[in-house]
Amino acid sequence: MPRSLSGRRRFVALAASLALVPAAWFAVPAAHASPAPTPAPAAQHSADSGPAVHHDTSPPLRSLHAAAAGPRAPHNQPDHEQRLPHPPASKVPDPVVQHSPGGQSAPSTTSNFEGIGAANYSVTGVPPDPNAAVGSTQILEVVNTAYAVYSKTGATILGPTNTNALWSGFGGSCQSANDGDATVRWDTLANQWVITQFANVTSSAGPYYECVAVSTSADATGSYNRYSYQYANFPDYPKISVWPDAYYVTYNMFTPSGTFLNAEVCAMDRANMLTGAAATQQCYTTSSSYGGLLGSDLDGSTAPPSGEPELLVGLGTTSTTLAYFKFHVDWSTPANSSFTGPNSLTVAAYTTACGASGTCIPQGGTSQQLDSLSDRTMYRLAYRNFGDHESLVVNHAVTAGSSVGVRWYELRLSGGNPTVYQQGTYAPDATYRWMGSIAQDKAGNTALGYSQSSSSTHPSIRFTGRLAADAPGTMTQAESTITTGGGSQTSYSRWGDYTSMAVDPSDDCTFWYTDEYEPANGSFNWHTRIASFTLPNCGVPSNDFALSLSPTSATVTAGSSTTAMVTTSVASGTAETINLSATGLPSGATASFSPASVTAGGSSTMTITTSASTPSGNATITVAGTSPSTTHTAPFALTVTGGTGGGITNGGFETGTLSGWTTTGTTTLVNSGVHSGTYAARVGGTSPTNGNSSIAQTFTAPSGSSTVSFWYDVFCPDTVTYDWATATLKDNTTGTTATVLAKACTNGAGWKQASSAITAGHSYTLTLISKDDNYPGDPTYTLYDDATTA
Repeated sequence: MPRSLSGRRRFVALAASLALVPAAWFAVPAAHASPAPTPAPAAQHSADSGPAVHHDTSPPLRSLHAAAAGPRAPHNQPDHEQRLPHPPASKVPDPVVQHSPGGQSAPSTTSNFEGIGAANYSVTGVPPDPNAAVGSTQILEVVNTAYAVYSKTGATILGPTNTNALWSGFGGSCQSANDGDATVRWDTLANQWVITQFANVTSSAGPYYECVAVSTSADATGSYNRYSYQYANFPDYPKISVWPDAYYVTYNMFTPSGTFLNAEVCAMDRANMLTGAAATQQCYTTSSSYGGLLGSDLDGSTAPPSGEPELLVGLGTTSTTLAYFKFHVDWSTPANSSFTGPNSLTVAAYTTACGASGTCIPQGGTSQQLDSLSDRTMYRLAYRNFGDHESLVVNHAVTAGSSVGVRWYELRLSGGNPTVYQQGTYAPDATYRWMGSIAQDKAGNTALGYSQSSSSTHPSIRFTGRLAADAPGTMTQAESTITTGGGSQTSYSRWGDYTSMAVDPSDDCTFWYTDEYEPANGSFNWHTRIASFTLPNCGVPSNDFALSLSPTSATVTAGSSTTAMVTTSVASGTAETINLSATGLPSGATASFSPASVTAGGSSTMTITTSASTPSGNATITVAGTSPSTTHTAPFALTVTGGTGGGITNGGFETGTLSGWTTTGTTTLVNSGVHSGTYAARVGGTSPTNGNSSIAQTFTAPSGSSTVSFWYDVFCPDTVTYDWATATLKDNTTGTTATVLAKACTNGAGWKQASSAITAGHSYTLTLISKDDNYPGDPTYTLYDDATTA
């Protein structure tokens, strides 16, 4: 919502804007009645294009800062942010929810200190809009109306003061107003800072301004090249991103009266702004169907390929899409610039959090709920060029069962277009998680920070992560808490508006996360916190070890065991404790270690024990050693033969493949929402499919067995008349067929078990089926897991 509107005008503006919103954005259509989407109009060149209305170079910020001491301008924002265009609710539950937390090891924070807040700044409004950038030696934090500079140990270099102090002597609204929505980035290619803040937004008629300052050096307390750009309409929620050819800023544009217009993106002449020369901007707008866009924001020192356009991403117009645009800017011949889109990128189905209002986050000790801001992707769209691939990560808040979780994506560019490499919704329990920010380090590890709250807890600041080599779609690191809130926000729904996950350019491994919390119940008493941490395997750890196995393979008869020696040695630094584990075991097999952990330089005996039902065949077991600094793995090849024989092969799908099964139609593996272990089979698709999809396996019932069973979870938004899950068991010895699972059409009702009697020594074919009638809008699929005999 434009922050310039009074409460009365805010209500009128919201009512008027909702009247313009297509009903399909809010209503869930009945089954078999989905209307065809209307194509969005093409993007338009914006009249906001043109030169900066003023520019200069400032004295050092440290001198401006010293002169800025005195009363701070009051700042209060409307409590309700107008909902941007967002897709209708999905008809199916989120298929990529991570229902359990990551592993036992949790990253610990290295630095963890207070940022700007009520303890050191006169807070007069909500939300704080906390974000921070990290340079070679300093941290620069901005909130809605203030900035501060810190060392990386938390020492204050410049204490909090009004952000418009940076524009002292500049003249105009950038100097006189202190309106907020500030952002800060570190330009990794230039080693300079970029700070933005809008101005004159209390005006009922404009013009409005974006104030941009680019440092002249790596010292955040030094001088800045300052610019102001003018806008005819209200440029709300500006978000800056760094790209080699421009600084790109995205906005949600409103009329002065408060009606949402469209998304706008402006490219500012980075090369000239770095040197303090006169600079122009080129701007384009989308149709009114899109808002909350983010531009690709460069992390690391490797630039994207020369000439690659800026990619911008936002929510799509359906519950299974993101939208993306491409902006190519030509400063020599502006007529050659282009802005193309929207294009749709298919993702797993989602429902934006908290329904039509966007406000449903509970807090302990108060009935006041918080805004999820689920109608937009959350800052940043972090880009990194790894050399062999280009990767972007982004997140937004979605419904996860009865609570709210963080949907995150890793997108990779293929032929210049984004594809979904992996995705997941982090919602490991019933508490609410939202207001996320995500980034990757140079090793490809991913860190996700967010706010967390529930009806019995106060909002807190947490983070999780995953390593580059981990199974896709899952945050594998245990959740860590940066600070636990001591109170709740009792009078207003606005919270955060955005947070920030930045990567330290000095090592390209250390993450810095910035978010808000309440130390006690209240509203204008918020604090911010800045914390750093690293994930394993980034760079060369100071404490490292080597791990080896002897032997590296074995052949066993089903029902027997084998051993191998796990040997470790110190590779560098100090010997640390190494915890041992094994994955990839075949069905019915277990692994144990004696001892379960060793100090680097020590050894342990691994014992792999199979059961009579362990299927014959080959398995590659991964033995992992995890220390506080890093993880190393070694493969162990296990061959299982004979024994009592029979049984289902790969019934838990823990080989990471569908080996042992014959497939038809649309089938794949998923690694979230599984019944047990890491993987389950998904039969059917998240887009409509035609007819039956199935997985089937022929097996011999082992001696001593009397039943075959499996677990299933059906996602069927239609009725059993059209779509269903079913399963059959054919006794190939007698030629009879039984129905193990009668036709079922539930919708994410949870895991259930089905079983049937079998006769030892008989040959059987088990077929697990999901049927879909290929009708648009209600795809049916079924998860199957843990098929076994007993």
